[in-house]
Amino acid sequence: MTGAAERNPLLTRLQEALDLFGALAHTVRDDQWEAGTPCAEWTVRDLVNHLVSEQLWAPPLVLHGCMIEEVGDTFDGDMLGSDPAASWDTAARATHEAFTAPGALDRTVHLSHGDTPAANYCGQMVADLVVHSWDLSRAIGADERLPDDLLQFAVREVTPYAAELAKSGQFAEPVEPPLGSDVQTKLLCLLGRRP
Repeated sequence: MTGAAERNPLLTRLQEALDLFGALAHTVRDDQWEAGTPCAEWTVRDLVNHLVSEQLWAPPLVLHGCMIEEVGDTFDGDMLGSDPAASWDTAARATHEAFTAPGALDRTVHLSHGDTPAANYCGQMVADLVVHSWDLSRAIGADERLPDDLLQFAVREVTPYAAELAKSGQFAEPVEPPLGSDVQTKLLCLLGRRP
């Protein structure tokens, strides 16, 4: 972990979330890439491709101040090629380098919903990695228990805008968690998952 990550809790969570998803991506067997996931209509390959694409967006947005239109469809389509795990590693490294660059978290990024502090964008990326790590775990039969620090972070991050996520069509409507649910169940229900 870099010195910057050691000093900044947000960058620590980012590194943990990248490592978590990466470890899972490296355990996907050849016969699992076309398996279904909790994300409607996404296979395991689609899910990992989505996360690779998201990570590749970070450098142009954070380091270069690009507008969405400038990047365009650069990261659409298949970003995994013949070695999905290696593609993940490259994309994860790019995200890490973008957010840990000097002054990166103090910048403003131009997202589809408007200008956003880079630190907020980083938080959104962490939460997305956390919930999709659960999706991938479930799809490939891995241990679904997520690290507590990441769960706590993701719940704090997502709660204020969970209703908007459902309206966007990118997430299912929130599900009411059972009484006495743990943090992981609350997060999954918040994002329309059925644990």
